[in-house]
Amino acid sequence: MAIDTLHSAKSDIGRKRSHNEDCFAADPALGLYVVCDGMGGGNAGEVASRMAIDTILAHVTASAASPAIGLIGPVDPNLSSVTNQLASAIRAANEAVHKASWEEAKYAGMGTTVVAIRLTDHYLSIAHVGDSRLYLIRDGIMQLLTSDHSWVAEQVARGYMSEEEAERSPRRNIVTRALGVESIIEIDLAEMPLLNGDLLLLCSDGLTRGVRSEDILQTLELDSDLDTKTDSLISMANEAGGDDNVTVLLVAVQRGATDRLWQRIKQRWLKAS
Repeated sequence: MAIDTLHSAKSDIGRKRSHNEDCFAADPALGLYVVCDGMGGGNAGEVASRMAIDTILAHVTASAASPAIGLIGPVDPNLSSVTNQLASAIRAANEAVHKASWEEAKYAGMGTTVVAIRLTDHYLSIAHVGDSRLYLIRDGIMQLLTSDHSWVAEQVARGYMSEEEAERSPRRNIVTRALGVESIIEIDLAEMPLLNGDLLLLCSDGLTRGVRSEDILQTLELDSDLDTKTDSLISMANEAGGDDNVTVLLVAVQRGATDRLWQRIKQRWLKAS
């Protein structure tokens, strides 16, 4: 049985930045959801994140229409064709951003993080570069499915810094891996089965830098619709200081969600008539 989804997404400039360098995409028909957080001087970060999103969408759309299309980079035989296609799309985005950064002086050094997922039937494909994150909320537990590619995360992993020190570090915004910076990119890839009732959270670090995990989970566990939860998380990030742009993308996994939604719409229409 196929898995239906409902989603909600919102991006906000925050309280300290002059423009929004975050960008996102949500395409339920493809089962594709992506969040990018750009970086670079001027508006280069905004350009990088938008370019990455557009390239990933185009590449996944082409791959879905023609599965035999050539993929960029190595194919991992231990992963599904869908996950390998997603990795190829990320590599295509890396090439596009890197090329633009070399050809246009005003875009020199630009880059972007990316966290991307594709949902097909009962499985989730994950591709990740940088410090934007993916969480799974299942049975009241929130699990981080990505590992930050950042200087402070590396220090914590090596035992040189505690989690608390990392949160306060002035270097916490330094990423060690991003799209467009190098001609070849290393991508973290994974896949896993999904269950009815799972909730997925994709977000830029504008959320996680200011809002504690337990507060995020508490908000997501409230009996409210996805749009309300998305708005609440954005507000919480801004109330915590709003130092950065913040993007929140929620995807709820529900078998038969489309049918149930249509039934509710029909019932309301019948009552109104």
